[in-house]
Formats: sequence, structure tokens, C-alpha cells
Amino acid sequence: MDRGRNGAVESLMTSTSFAVAFVALASLALVVWVVWLFRRSPYTPVQTVLFYIDVLLVRLLWRADMPHKLPPGCERGAIIVANHRSSIDPFFIQIVAGRPVHWMVAAEYFAMPLAGWFLRQTEAIPTRRGGVDTASTKAAIRFAQQGEFVGMFPEGRINTTSEFLLPVRPGAAIVAIRSGAPMVPCYIEGSPYDGTAHGPLFMRARVRMRFGAPIDVTPYAHRVNDREAAKELTVRVMKEIARLANRDDYEPRLAGKQWMPDAEGQAQEVEA
Repeated sequence: MDRGRNGAVESLMTSTSFAVAFVALASLALVVWVVWLFRRSPYTPVQTVLFYIDVLLVRLLWRADMPHKLPPGCERGAIIVANHRSSIDPFFIQIVAGRPVHWMVAAEYFAMPLAGWFLRQTEAIPTRRGGVDTASTKAAIRFAQQGEFVGMFPEGRINTTSEFLLPVRPGAAIVAIRSGAPMVPCYIEGSPYDGTAHGPLFMRARVRMRFGAPIDVTPYAHRVNDREAAKELTVRVMKEIARLANRDDYEPRLAGKQWMPDAEGQAQEVEA
């Protein structure tokens, strides 16, 4: 009787020891895997955590159909130019880029506690909405010259109208010409938006994203201070975005010199 009871106890202890050892090894393997991920990541530790949260949202919640990487020709930095339908549009581009993208974001968002922290962690560039912001433009040029990615939305704000694109400003073309970095057109379709910056984080969607071939700006190198060159290049990249959306007939519209991207200005430009 005692012998059978002892055998059962020994068997239980052996099973328990095996379970503990298995959990310990699994935990160690998990720690090693996490350390490996962080060591090979091109991001800071905080950015790495945010990146993998981004991956979960993009793949599971928004079910994005997109390429695995950017097209060849922009390994040494590029200006990524896209249409803008939602506050989460940069999330999709960030996954494909595979390393930090410096987005030019309206300065007022940096004053918000949570949004400001997030933007600073992701190395966004604060910029004024209207007119020419010399400081932000110089920062974008510097990042591009250093071989990094700069993300820009020429429409200046989220397009909530029925129009395909809002009137655009030539800021992205100016940064590209002065830095020598190619422009990469991107079209995003299906981004969810409910009128708030955080709302899309809780909305399901099916997003499609396409990239065009990088546009070489070398032919514009001698026209650094030529406004017409910036306009010409802006129209070219926006036509390429339209082509990615199967809107070959679309003619981009340039915003007026004093155009401010608020709701009233947006409505006036669309009506015009």
C-alpha cells in the first residue's frame, strides 16, 4: 500500500518537475526571442513596441492588402507621398517602410498629452498648417539627405469630401528637389474614419495600398528655387497616385498661395 502511494507521489513529483522545466524553458525561449527582436529592430525600444502593436492592428483589425516592402530605388531615403483619408494612414506606410518614417504633422497635435508623446516617440516633424514653415521644411530636408524616409500628405488635411483628392500644396516636391531624395507615390484605399483621430483604432476595415515606382528628382536639381519646377513635380506625383487608383483621367489641382486647410477653405477649394 505504502509502496503504491510512494510510487504515485514520485510520479506526481516527476510530472510537476517536468512541467516546471518546460515552462522555464518556454519562458527563456520567449525572452531570448524578444531580446532578438529588439536587437535587430531598426527602431528604439519604445518604437519597437509601437511597431508590433501597429502590425497587429494593420493585419488583424484593418486587414490591409499591401506590399511587403517599398519599391526598389528608395533604399537611401525617399519622400513618401500619399492621399489622406484617415488619421491612421501613416500606420500602413510604416509597416511597409520597415524603418522610421518622419511624418510632417500639424504642430497643434504636439500640444496634446497622449498624441504629443506618440508623435515625439515616432520622430514626427511639427509643422504649421498654413504658409511655408521653414523650420519643418529644413528638418524634412535634413532627414531625407541623411537617407531616411519622410512622409507627407500634400492635401494638408484629411479629405472628408466626395472628391478624389483635395487641392494640393507643393511642399513635398520642394523637400524632394532640395534633398535630392526620390518621391514615392502611394495610394491608400479603405482607411476607416469617423471624424476623430482615435476612432479608427476601434473600427474594422479592409484597406488596400499600392506604391508607384520612385520618381527621380535629379532632372530638377538645377531648379532648386524654381516654383514652377515644384508645381510641375507635384502634379506629376499626384497623377501617379491617381493612376494607382485607376483614375488616369484625374487632373490634380494646386491650392492657392494663401490656402488654409480648414473646413471652410476646403469647401471653397472643392467648389472652385
